[in-house]
Parts: sequence; C-alpha cells; structure tokens
Amino acid sequence: MPSPLASLLVFLSSAAVLVLELLAARLLIPYVGNTIETYTAIIGVVLTGIALGTWLGGRAADRTAPRRLLAPLLVAGGGLAAFTVPIVDVLGAGLRGTGPATAVILATLAVLVPAAVLSAVTPVVIKLQLDALERTGSVVGRLSAISTFGGIAGTFLTGFVLVALFPTRATIRVLAVLLVLGGVVVAIGLARGRDERGLGRLGADGSTPLLGIAPIVVAALAIGASLGTGGPCEEESAYYCIAVRDDPRSDTGRVLWLDTLPHSHVDPTDPTVLSFGYTAWYGDVIGAVAPDGAPLRALHIGAGGLTMPRYLRATHPGSTQLVLELDPAVVAVAERRLGFTPGDDVTVRTGDARRAVTALTREAADDGGVGPFDLVIGDAFGGVAVPWHLTTREFAADLAALMAPDGVYVLNLIDHGSRDLLRAEVATLADVFAHVAVLARGDGLGGNHVVIASPAPLPLAAIEARNRARGRDDVVVAGAALDALVGDAPLLVDDRAPVDQLLTPRPG
Repeated sequence: MPSPLASLLVFLSSAAVLVLELLAARLLIPYVGNTIETYTAIIGVVLTGIALGTWLGGRAADRTAPRRLLAPLLVAGGGLAAFTVPIVDVLGAGLRGTGPATAVILATLAVLVPAAVLSAVTPVVIKLQLDALERTGSVVGRLSAISTFGGIAGTFLTGFVLVALFPTRATIRVLAVLLVLGGVVVAIGLARGRDERGLGRLGADGSTPLLGIAPIVVAALAIGASLGTGGPCEEESAYYCIAVRDDPRSDTGRVLWLDTLPHSHVDPTDPTVLSFGYTAWYGDVIGAVAPDGAPLRALHIGAGGLTMPRYLRATHPGSTQLVLELDPAVVAVAERRLGFTPGDDVTVRTGDARRAVTALTREAADDGGVGPFDLVIGDAFGGVAVPWHLTTREFAADLAALMAPDGVYVLNLIDHGSRDLLRAEVATLADVFAHVAVLARGDGLGGNHVVIASPAPLPLAAIEARNRARGRDDVVVAGAALDALVGDAPLLVDDRAPVDQLLTPRPG
C-alpha cells in the first residue's frame, strides 16, 4: 500500500471515531441529561472501543491477509455508525433517566462496537506498511501520530463546525455513507492493484474477494434504519434538544423542553400565569419584596421561555430587565413559538452567563455600568443541575457586587434525597450574603427548591403570607432550621464544585 494512502486511511478512520464520539453525546443527552457523568461515560466507552479495536485489529492482521480486512472494516464501521441513531432513539426512551449507570449502558450499546471496528483500521494499515523490521519504529510511530492527528481534526471539526451547522442525526448518516463509500473505493483500489501484479481477484493464495456484496447491503440497511427514527427534538441547537409541547392542563399553556427537562411554562394569553411551582415561589418572593406595580431592575440568569420577564413586565410595568441566555436558539424559539415580544424594557444577551456577569462587574466598577439590580433570578440548568460555575462562591460574590443594598437573589435548584447539593449551595450563598432562606415543599420531599439570598433582612413573613394566600402550605426554612439543614456542607468554589456528584437524582 502506498504510504500516502496508508496515512490517509489512518487519519480518516481515527477522525471518524472522534466525530462519532462527540455526536454520540448529542444523541444521548436528550435521554440521560447533560451531566459530567454523560460525557465521562461516552469518553470512557469510546476509549475502551479504541483499545479493543487496536488490540483485536492487530491480532486479526497477524492471522489474516490484512488487505482483506481494510474494506470490510470501513464498510462495517459505516453501518455500525448509522446504527447508533436507532439504538439510542429506541433504547433511550426506555432507559431515560439520569445517573452514570444509564449513561454507561446506553453509550456502550451505541458506540462501543463502531469505535472498536474503526479503530482496528490503524493496526491493519501498520501491518501493510511493515516491509522491513528495521523500519518498525518509524512506521508505527508515524502512523500512530497520524491517527492522533486524525482524532484531533475530527474533534475540532465536530465541535467547531458540524454541531453548529448540521443536525446530529443527518451528520451521522453522512459519516456512515462516506465510510461505506470509502470501503468500496479501497476494495476497488486494492483489487486493481492485485490485477496489475498478476495475482488475480482471488489472490495468489486463493483468498476470498476483498469485499462482497453482503457487507454493503447490511450497511445500506443500517443507514436506512437510521432514517426511521427522528428523536425527541423538534429543533436542535448547538446546545440543546428543543421541543415545545402543549400543556395538557390548559388550553393555552405551552411547555418548553430542553433536553430531558420541562424548563418553562408560558401562557401567551396571560403572562401572569406561573404554572410551575418554583416560578410561583418566585412570584411569592417578588410580591413580598416589591409592591405590585413598582418597577424593578432585574437580572435573569437563563431565559428559558422568558416566563419571568413576561411576568415582571405585566405585574411591575416600567421594570428594566437584562436576560443572560447561553443559547440564541432558545430565545428565538421563545419569540417564534411561545409568543414573547421583544422590547426596550427587556434586553437579552446571549453567551455564557458567568462570563457575562464578570463583564458586568467590570463595567460597574469602571463607569457605573448596569444595575444595581433589585432582583436577580437564577434559572439556568445543564441537565438537572445548575451549571457548576454558576454555583460557586466566586460567582455569588460577583452577583452581590451587582446588587442593590436590599437586592434579592432567588435561585432555582433541584435536589432529592439527602439534598447534598442544596446544602452546599446554601452554605456557599450564606458565606457571601448576610441573609439566606430556602422555599420548599411543605411535605419535606425533594424536587425544586428556591434559595433566597440578600445583603438585607428578608421579608420571610410576607413571603409565607403570599404563599398561604395561594392556598399553599410550602415552608420557608431560615435561621436555626436552615443551619440544621446545612450542617457541615462544604462551600462550592471555582477550584472544587462537584455539582453533578452532590446532586441526588429523583428516585426512579
């Protein structure tokens, strides 16, 4: 095999493995959540596949004529890559849920075998290139380096280009087709080389053809099967699987789903409707700290369906609001499908909220900037957890610098069981703010909690009164009861904030 062709095959097959790895994360997240466990599972499974493929591919190259292996490996790799789509879509619905076990199982079923098959290409090509023992080091070193460069190229191409421009499932199907076509081209090229050397199509030793029709048919069926499933996304952005569904409890309500969670409920006909329990708690706090009709300066961390900006616009006219949202597509869906109307009173900045808050603190220090904010609402999630860098003491300190002396920060946080994440976040905020409380369900069970923090005393009695006026019996935990809840929970800091590990998922 010519050295340039060998290098190209190793480069492309390794790139395909890393493309598949990153796209597999996009497939799995809508079913198992956007957590560190999900990425860890996929990376670990793909590395296992690479190890197995390299090992077994090398053994196969020693036992079988390596020329006979190359084309079938590429075709099989393409077919198996296509199968990742129906495997995830069919099994993901049944295995849906957070947790490392679910992520590992689904990742193993979906990507272990295709990663192994495509990784077997490199040792097979190395075997073909080894024509003298004295060149073993240089051949193995060169092709191993090219394999790594291929993986790097596949990583950058996927993360910086493919995910932003094309749907995940379509990209996987195109990758599968290209691998199958590459296998066919390799088979034709190697067979032609045999003919030119006078070995014939069967080879001098009577070996079977380089590629039969059966592998191509199977790969084509796999690609066809991938077209039969569509996944849960109505729209797919660079960050989220997005869907908008009707609220079965209301004729006019709509629910915005991002990945595995219902993120926002809106009623386009009535912006004062706060259907989700935690948003109603927001309303309890807002009504207690500011009379209805009083304008507020508000900062929203996370847009979702822009439920709370609509609510403040309706109940506190004249408010000025700044919304920080990671994903421009979420804002576009809120405008296009959820009835949000932009205006001068609501400014939306897209990008990472931590970076935006840091920039705001610098603006405030330099020339007054925006704020100070009377109200900060934290409602940003990556999967079922608040992104770790939005939970730390450093982030809380930046928020405190942007707030008025009597400003209030309300943070939505989900936790169950021992509620270790809640306890750690409360401890963290209490290290920055003089007054902290938690609004939670009266039955003591887990789920959503709203943490309330302020430099000034909190109107706890007024919050509870508004909650009772809605016919609720939720509890405000503060003082000694809050100290007992927090116990010896650690602070979350930029250097250590294991949010996904502290969080206890919902049972079942």
